[in-house]
Amino acid sequence: MNLKCGVRIIPLILLVFMTVVFAADWPQYLGPNRDGTSPQKSLLRTWPTGGPEILWSVTVGRGYGGPVVKDGKVYFLDRDDEVGDTMRCFDLSTGKELWNFAYEAPGSVMFPGSRSVPIVDGNSVYSCGHNGDLYCIDINTHKPVWNKNIWTDFGGDRLPIWAITQCPLVYGDLVILLSQAPDAGVVAYNKLTGAVKWKTANLGNESYASPAVVKIDGKDHIVVVISSTNPIGHRELPQTLGKVVGIEPGTGKILWEYDQWHCHISVPSAVDADDNKVLVVGGYELGTVMIKVEKKADGSYGTTELFKTEEFGDQTKPPLLLDGYFYAQYGTNSRRDGLACMSMDGEIMWKTKRDPDFNKGSMILADGLILATDGRRTLYLIEPNPSGFKPLASSELLAEAGTNSEGIAARIGGSTQNWAPMALADGKLLIRDQSRMMCVKVAD
Repeated sequence: MNLKCGVRIIPLILLVFMTVVFAADWPQYLGPNRDGTSPQKSLLRTWPTGGPEILWSVTVGRGYGGPVVKDGKVYFLDRDDEVGDTMRCFDLSTGKELWNFAYEAPGSVMFPGSRSVPIVDGNSVYSCGHNGDLYCIDINTHKPVWNKNIWTDFGGDRLPIWAITQCPLVYGDLVILLSQAPDAGVVAYNKLTGAVKWKTANLGNESYASPAVVKIDGKDHIVVVISSTNPIGHRELPQTLGKVVGIEPGTGKILWEYDQWHCHISVPSAVDADDNKVLVVGGYELGTVMIKVEKKADGSYGTTELFKTEEFGDQTKPPLLLDGYFYAQYGTNSRRDGLACMSMDGEIMWKTKRDPDFNKGSMILADGLILATDGRRTLYLIEPNPSGFKPLASSELLAEAGTNSEGIAARIGGSTQNWAPMALADGKLLIRDQSRMMCVKVAD
């Protein structure tokens, strides 16, 4: 009898252990659930006078791409515009570079450098580079299993104004990205072979937003955001509104579409706002829309616009959602609303404006707190609260300058463009500026 009990207990212990290990990972853009939220506990509530401890740092090329973490290893797609992209793998504990794989992909656009986040699934790491090069690399052999180009394979010629910014989504046996080349909109590849499993037609204008997964009536829909026409970059084109599109994951069938989105450079992914609601935000003073997706009597889906506002938005990241409130950094070209909080029905609860200023930084929700960069030099620890901005600690960890931006990119983006997504795993925050990636201790 005791032996039988022991046999039953051991698998349970192993299951709990495996769950804890998995929970410590940050394997994709925006974390385990692709929503900016981490299961990390025991976050430090106070920091030393000199700021949280920097455990290690490594030199990286300029850019805006962020890292991911899986099983104690950090994966990061680095870039040298004159040469190409490099997948680099580091030890999370020490910062030692374990291996790298590089490929040629020269070229530069305004705001030069890296601009995407990889994803680790099983024995593979998937990444999509500046020029649209999609690679599946074996994390054991460090060699490519397959590679495609999501732009030129579908008739793309001149790159979009700000190049390709896709962070791949792995869904079941598929890798899903937004191409928006002439002959394809969203494309799903077999994750093991690279074969195209399905693709939609081109969905309209260019987009820099990566795919999201949203629950509608308990079922997963792949949701993509398409920009309105860029009035500066594409004066020659008809000026049309953008779209929010829901797609059936297994087939690529378009299930629903909202066609009144007005933001000519869409970067943030859609947000699952629960109860069949989808929140989409943008920058460029064009704000936010909340839509409701509902199934009709004939089985098709329709959308209803619940509200629009220009008083809330985020130029580069989707908002965090906690207890019915959204938190986002609404810094744009001509307004500085800073960190802002909005209710589920669109009521603006508060804004920090320039005191303190938050502009295109990154945020992670963990252990009931928000870790946030301000887009320039400072890392903040914040207690999210709809009644007001409640900072607990801050530290200037990031360096200024290093972007080598010129002209309009320097004028609009400033000399400090520390806009990359962060990653949190095993109590360690991975954060980068324009020349270094650092590992910072933020939990016991």
